[in-house]
Amino acid sequence: MPPLDKNDLFALTGRVFIATIFLASAFGKITNFQATTEYMSAHGIPAVMLLCLVAIAVEVLGGLSLVLGYQAKSAAVLLLLFMVPTTLIFHIAPEQRIQFLKNLAIMGGLLQIAAFGPGEISLDYRSR
Repeated sequence: MPPLDKNDLFALTGRVFIATIFLASAFGKITNFQATTEYMSAHGIPAVMLLCLVAIAVEVLGGLSLVLGYQAKSAAVLLLLFMVPTTLIFHIAPEQRIQFLKNLAIMGGLLQIAAFGPGEISLDYRSR
């Protein structure tokens, strides 16, 4: 087995960093479920209980997929598609500008994973 390339370590680290925000967000939704659904409702979201559960599932499964590098390209696309409406709904106000820009940066990282894959330190690479 050849030595690991620094770019593969960077890819793993980047995936873990990006996944952290999704996993932390899911944890926050789980531990503050009522407050989260009230916040969603205040933004005009219908079926808040169901959609909050869907958001938790997407964040947990997508985040774990990125960390493990399993189906990482698909997970990156799923998380990107999840982020577009949530960013436009919850972070479009002027006082949310930094959150909006942070989400754009995360979406950029997800596009990089979707385009170039997870690198050699991943279950995707091991299964090839």
